[in-house]
Amino acid sequence: MGYKVKLDIFEGPFDLLVHLIERAEMSIYDIRVSEITDQYIAYLEDLKRMDVAVAGEFMVLAATLIELKSRMLLPRMQSAETDAEMEDPRQELVEKLLEYKRFKAAAAQLEIREAENLRRFVKPQEDLSVYTENPEEILNVDIAQFMKAFRLFLQRKQKIEEVHKRYDRQKRERMSIEDRIVQMKNLFTGKKKFSFRELLGGETSRYNVILTFLSLLELMRQRSITVRQDVNFGQMTITVKDPKEKTGDVPAESEA
Repeated sequence: MGYKVKLDIFEGPFDLLVHLIERAEMSIYDIRVSEITDQYIAYLEDLKRMDVAVAGEFMVLAATLIELKSRMLLPRMQSAETDAEMEDPRQELVEKLLEYKRFKAAAAQLEIREAENLRRFVKPQEDLSVYTENPEEILNVDIAQFMKAFRLFLQRKQKIEEVHKRYDRQKRERMSIEDRIVQMKNLFTGKKKFSFRELLGGETSRYNVILTFLSLLELMRQRSITVRQDVNFGQMTITVKDPKEKTGDVPAESEA
């Protein structure tokens, strides 16, 4: 049965020979020289038919294989003194193939490292002498100027801390409309009529004023209070309604 050789591009004669051995599933330590030699020469003949120039190193290995093939066909001679077989004629070829495979594996590792290094970008070294060679600058001020600048620094630092504290306090003290309504209902238990200013309790921040006003609107919607304002932008008077009146249809009294 004939053996078809796939015409690939090989780096050299040993590359082709290793390929043929692996395709035939042979052990590199037990090469069937006759079979491999026929395949190798068939490959070279195919190249010649394709008018491809065959390098001299391929021809040298072909001659080596033919010689090994002829030596393997001769009967093994034994020494009369030691009664031991002569050295295997394939040994030298096996050693060269093993060395070739080691170098090929090392070349593959170098190619991988080269590909990894090509993905790295190195920043070129900069000239820092412009910074290192300049003399140190000395601030020439007297002690009075230094103390004045230090006091200004402390004053600014204290103002910033006060602003932070005031902001944090206001943030903690802020409540929702629901919480404000509960707070206002607690006030309604002891008194039935309030002015809007009394409900503010001295806290006239914008947030507290808006929160109290929105809470009043919600209580008016619930028919819990009535609000009266005699003049535009005048004082508002809040009257707490009797719980019995809330169930009726008496509308909330408001001119706000």
